[in-house]
Amino acid sequence: MTEKKPDDLARLYANIVVELGARPDMSLEEVRDVFDHWGDVTREPGGVDYSEAEANGIPVMWAVPKGCAQDRVLLCTHGGGYVVGSMYSHRKMFAHIAKAVGCRALIVHFRRAPENLMPGPVEDTALAYEWLLDQGIRPEHIAFAGDSAGGSLAVSGILRAREKGLPLPAASLPMSPFVDPEAKGGSYDTNGSKDALVTSRHIIWDMAKTSLGEGGDARHPLVNPSLADLRGFPPMHIQVGGDESLLDDSIALADRARADGVDVTLEIVPGMQHVFQFLAGRVAEADDAIARMAAWVRPKLGLA
Repeated sequence: MTEKKPDDLARLYANIVVELGARPDMSLEEVRDVFDHWGDVTREPGGVDYSEAEANGIPVMWAVPKGCAQDRVLLCTHGGGYVVGSMYSHRKMFAHIAKAVGCRALIVHFRRAPENLMPGPVEDTALAYEWLLDQGIRPEHIAFAGDSAGGSLAVSGILRAREKGLPLPAASLPMSPFVDPEAKGGSYDTNGSKDALVTSRHIIWDMAKTSLGEGGDARHPLVNPSLADLRGFPPMHIQVGGDESLLDDSIALADRARADGVDVTLEIVPGMQHVFQFLAGRVAEADDAIARMAAWVRPKLGLA
């Protein structure tokens, strides 16, 4: 049942911004605790079992909808600028997506920055993918999915898998992907007053400093996949909110992928905030977007 409004996510973001602004001396762990409430706006999907495991030493969480296909998997990477967010903050959203697709989701709790600087989280994502292959899951039965920084990992993780000589998955599903740490997009100017979370480029620049560290390369293809060679890449379905400051990141990624011959669907949903799919189970726009994403990826995974 959908009962809330898209504004509920904007209010959550606004509250986060106020809380962080009121306590500029907040420790990193305290900031992470704040963002672990990201999923508070998401309704429990119901009919999903969760269990924790390790994939090549990386903590992961299985979200398994009842009656789903056991041999098809969404490899899911959470957002948060590689610094905050977790498999716990995102488990409900990814479970909604897995339930709509009819397969299992493996949510990767990659090691975050600054403890694990970029492109370290990319390597962790590729390690989790390699583990899935070692479990006997066929690459054509796996799709990558992620939001924000995790949306970038849904692309760069595949790039790293290709570097390692691994077979590529069936598809990639980036949601509101954060691909440009330099924050060059014009949508920061046009949407900054509408985006309740990413209100200015300075937020991205500060996050990039933390995730890249001293001397980090913001233009490395594994850090900004819109600058990567995407030739031979699997089909890609990108969703982004029309009110996002990061809107141009999605457009730049789609443009690069199309130029490299990739089958790309770019869906800009008017009036929506950053990772509006968090409103799954409560807001029609989120549920409808997830349904469209699921309908697109099911045949890619060989699901009827």
